[in-house]
Amino acid sequence: MDNQISQHLPQDGPGVTAEPPRGLLKAIDVLDSFSIWSGRAAAILIFPMIFSLVWEVVARYFFNAPTIWANDISTMLYGAMYMVGSAYALQRQQHIRTDWLYEKWSVRTQGIVDSTCYILLYFPGLTIFLWVGWKYALRSTMLQECIVSSPWMPFVWPLKLCIPVATLLLLIQGVSELIKSLYAATTGVNIREETEGVET
Repeated sequence: MDNQISQHLPQDGPGVTAEPPRGLLKAIDVLDSFSIWSGRAAAILIFPMIFSLVWEVVARYFFNAPTIWANDISTMLYGAMYMVGSAYALQRQQHIRTDWLYEKWSVRTQGIVDSTCYILLYFPGLTIFLWVGWKYALRSTMLQECIVSSPWMPFVWPLKLCIPVATLLLLIQGVSELIKSLYAATTGVNIREETEGVET
């Protein structure tokens, strides 16, 4: 990967090296690996979700025997997939951004804006959310909370546990994104394009 990245970097200029330090790239790889593996785990949830939806459709319209569990299962699986997969979406740069403005900026400006937003908004907000979400999930787990609006009344605490887990994964990936942003801000070189494509 180092050789691949170096092909896209300027070879001279003040403060710019031929390629990023190996330690920096290794740190990014390690941090990104959490998001990549959590994204793969989240993707697997689509299979039982589809199964529950198909089961409900077949049972309801072919046998006139709707289930009381399919809607709850599919909703909770979708919520878990959405939350746990959010760090992977960040690693792949798939979250919403005002691209028509952002893409017109230089790499250095993008890095400055990104790193400033991560430091001032992203990390403080998610740290608070992790604290609140952890207490929320812990209380739900200790009470063995169920969905009282459902006749099936399934446990809902596993879904609520996804809140702090997903937030922690987002914080880990945020560190990786901050490193990339700071590197872009200080060198004018974008290493994100290369590292976000590495999944093995």
